Amino acid sequence: MTAAHKILIVDDDPSILEVLDARLSASNFKVLKAKDAAGAEQILREHKGIDLLVSDIKMPGKSGIELFTDIRKFLPNLPVIFLTAYGTIPDAVDAMKLGAADYISKPFDGLELIKKINTMMALRGTGVGAGPMPLVESGFYWGKSAAMKHLYTMVKKVAVTQVNVLILGESGVGKECIAGCIHRNSPRHTQPYMVVDCGSTPAGILESELFGHLKGSFTHAVKDKIGLMQAADSGTLFLDEIGNISHDMQCRLLRFLEDKKIRQVGAVKEISVDCRVIAATNADLSQAIEEGSFRQDLYYRLKGITLTIPPLRERKEDIYPLASFFADRYAQTQGIERLRISDAAIKVLEEHSWPGNIRELKNTIEAGAVLCQNQTIEPWDLQIETIRENAVLTSDLRDSQAFSIEQSEKDTIIRALKKSRGVQKDAADLLGISKRAIHYKVRKYDIDPTVYK
Repeated sequence: MTAAHKILIVDDDPSILEVLDARLSASNFKVLKAKDAAGAEQILREHKGIDLLVSDIKMPGKSGIELFTDIRKFLPNLPVIFLTAYGTIPDAVDAMKLGAADYISKPFDGLELIKKINTMMALRGTGVGAGPMPLVESGFYWGKSAAMKHLYTMVKKVAVTQVNVLILGESGVGKECIAGCIHRNSPRHTQPYMVVDCGSTPAGILESELFGHLKGSFTHAVKDKIGLMQAADSGTLFLDEIGNISHDMQCRLLRFLEDKKIRQVGAVKEISVDCRVIAATNADLSQAIEEGSFRQDLYYRLKGITLTIPPLRERKEDIYPLASFFADRYAQTQGIERLRISDAAIKVLEEHSWPGNIRELKNTIEAGAVLCQNQTIEPWDLQIETIRENAVLTSDLRDSQAFSIEQSEKDTIIRALKKSRGVQKDAADLLGISKRAIHYKVRKYDIDPTVYK
């Protein structure tokens, strides 16, 4: 028979201690109690084998946060769940950043607390969340900058909890990659992971996509449909570009986050759904709240923990490693020899502002890989406008010729036509320009595409 897990509960309110004791004892946990931080610390030093600490944040004398900081010195791996009133949620979030396992708001749901505890106990010894995540994880390269090292640490801490996460960052920084990383390193990693693009889905369709609908509930509803929220039950729901949802959808989403129940379009009965919510946006939600376009209460429900991904221009030390990573991956997928990026091309990459962030860098390197010769990416292979204004590159030009904008452009078009065997549409796709533009350039430089068929 498996020994009962030992849980220490700490609260200065005797009635809460009794409620917690009754709940935990009924779930076959062995319970130890303390009315303040000093008593809790004494118990932790005298009793071996305590598996979990449940503590209030606000207590007379030493606070729960101070208790947590002290016990980390001699019990660094003891999981801690904080009980927090609405006004102390920011304190609980700060504790999560320091390494606390989770928090639950007062008045708390006893069943929710038991579920969190059971999940944590089941994870002990499984290795989930233990050890460093790989530097390259499912196609996402973390980088070497201090900002990304900090984000790496935060994601590792957050992943093993059940708390909702709000990911902020400009377009192209990798918000969806971070969301997927959190799910794959979480206790829910074997359960569904559902992605919803709130930015590109019309409001009327988004409601059906998220909540599902019953047959006949509206025109074209020819059969019942399970929504993505229900499909994500026991797993993770990722809401991308959450800042774009309508006011009505904000209300429905808020209600779901509060009671974990949904009602399909056209239905009367509610369905309970247990899914972790990760949301992301490139919008300034604080400004949207001030303007009245985004609900403040929804914002606080979503931001259990907020992760901000810095733009690429603020971590230039990651540009070259990322470029090399994308070049190596392209060579591997295409089955070609390893690509080299010249020093002159690296200079151009590091001086560019990258408004499209990592997505733009990836596309730039892949275009350069297509257009380069002798497995070396040069500045003229990069589809970056600023190469025309950057520092002198004369010494790096082929055949030691002076740099000519028009000649470089003509050579690039010819290389694209060679790659596409003279098909102008395919060459335009490689160059990232329209068919009309390449037709104009071909006429301008008097190029005969049929020569390259």
